[in-house]
This record gives sequence, C-alpha cells and structure tokens, in this order.
Amino acid sequence: MRPFLLTPASSASPSTLSRLLLPLHLQNRRDVHAPSNPHPPNHRASSSLLRPRTRNRGGRFFASSQMAAPADAPGGSADAFEVIRAHQVKAARLSPVEEIRTILDQSVRGVLATHSQEHAGYPSGSMVDFACDQDGSPILAVSSLAVHSKNLAGNPKCSLLVAKDPEDRTDTVITVYGDAVPVSAEAKDSVRSAYLRRHPEAFWVDFGDFSFLHIKPKAVRYVSGVATAILGSGEFSAAEYKEAKVDPISQFSTPITSHMNKDHADDTKLIVQHSTTVKVDFAYMLDVDSLGFNVKAGYDGSVLKLRIPFPRKAQDRKDVKTLIVEMLQAAKASSSHAE
Repeated sequence: MRPFLLTPASSASPSTLSRLLLPLHLQNRRDVHAPSNPHPPNHRASSSLLRPRTRNRGGRFFASSQMAAPADAPGGSADAFEVIRAHQVKAARLSPVEEIRTILDQSVRGVLATHSQEHAGYPSGSMVDFACDQDGSPILAVSSLAVHSKNLAGNPKCSLLVAKDPEDRTDTVITVYGDAVPVSAEAKDSVRSAYLRRHPEAFWVDFGDFSFLHIKPKAVRYVSGVATAILGSGEFSAAEYKEAKVDPISQFSTPITSHMNKDHADDTKLIVQHSTTVKVDFAYMLDVDSLGFNVKAGYDGSVLKLRIPFPRKAQDRKDVKTLIVEMLQAAKASSSHAE
C-alpha cells in the first residue's frame, strides 16, 4: 500500500483550523437548524474517518470506556471541535484496506469509466449497478446493446468509481482499476447468485442480451475526506486488496442502524456525548462494524460524521447489542454522576 498524508500549509491557529478544516467529514449548515429528534433517511454507507498513522498491534486502537461526563467546552465550539478531533484520532477503526474492502462489498452502484470506441481517445462514463464476489472483484450485468459493453469489447481496461455516501462529496471515494473479463460458463451460476443477493429484483439478468463481466482489480485507490485538514488517501495492489477480509459484522449494519435510529435515537445521542465528551445536538447511526460504529451528529449548527469505538471487538451480532447496552449504561451512569 502507498499511503499519503496531506496537511495544509497554514500558520492559522489550531482552533481556527479545527473549525474550518476539521479532520472529520464536516458539513457546515449555518442556515439550517437541526431538529432535536431528526429521522433522516438511512444511508447504507457512511464516512471513512480520519485514519491514525500510528497503530498498535493489528493496526487498531481501542478506546477506554472510562470517560468524563459530556460538557460544553470552556472555549466554545472551537475547543469542542478540538476535543472531537482528538477523540477521532484515537477511535478504533478497521485498517484502511479492510474498510475499503468492506465498503465495496456493501455498495451497489458506481460510475464505470471505459474507453470510448466512438470518440477515440476519450473516456466514457456510465452509471452501473454491481456486486462483489468472494475475492472482491466487482460483478457487472451488462447488455450487449449498452455503450459501455461495446467499449469494453474493444478495450477491457476500465475503472469503477464508488462513493460511500453519494450525497456527501467529502466522504470516502474508491476507484477500482482493472480489466473487465467475461464470466465463464462454469462460474456463471455462482456469479449470478452473488449479483442477485445485492440486486434481488434484477430479473433482466436472464434476458438473452445480458451477460456477466468481472472487473479483475489491478489496483484500488481511495481518498477519504477531500475537504478535511488531514487528507487520508492510499492505493492497494491487487494482492493486498484480495487478501483483505470483509468485516463480518458489516452484514448486520442495516438492521442494527435502522432499529437504533427508529427506536433508540436518544440513546445513540447519549452514547456519542459520553464517548466524545461533547454535548452533540443529535446523532444517528450510519453503519456498524466489529470495532465500532459511525454516526452523523449535529453540533453548533454543523453536521459531522463521527467514529464511535466499541470498548472491545464485537464477536457477532448479539455481541454488538451487548456492547451498545454496556456503552449506554456507562453513559447514563456518567450523566447521573455529573448531575
């Protein structure tokens, strides 16, 4: 992997940078007041947050559950953002290659770039649905009538761009570079099943003009947070990407987050307040993995995507519930002591 770390060349004070260029995915909403109990749409994916550059064994951090009671920062919102920044640097998260592998496995749509056969020398972009097979290779179901199918027949080299949150340009963006090759007759049934697991209503895959293609990755590149003070990016070889595993808890992300956002929004907010020690205005879950969960939270007129770590690694779906209950109990105990 070739990681990169970009920092702004600026003499501004840390508090100024933290407000204007947080190393989080921060979206200013100066003209919008966040509701006290919002019910926003449930996004399958969320941000890949600031990645720590120093890791302990296994590339993971685990945060202690013994944290101070939430409070408004003495220096106002600038200091609060610094507190959040420090929390995010230490928050447990998947390694970059594991996170990218997991995001792609959970994603269903992207932009396919091919070499135009009609306009020689120019790229051609198409919005396509896809699924990933067991080794992470994207699967396409394409019609022979489609322009991108004709382009790939002339030149199989292509790229697939996938945004973790298509509505947030500051969130993680992944590009898979590879060659599109036809799926063999022997592999067709398993590939078809993998595609339909992600797209159960895609009855057209059995039409006569449709066939399956594999994009065999040559390299996978990611950029996380194009509008942040510390820009995380990197590139993985085909071997590194293929060896990475999809996080086993991610498959339960949608039912867990849906339940928490529908029935326990206040509990999520309390957990976030306790974990970050900042009194956020609201918080709802975006996705869950074995090391923690990501939320979208409001503070001082801004909306932030935050990483909330579990006190330890979750073993299975039931263990996720156990961990969330433990975190909620700790948050309530801390809150009661503060009062």
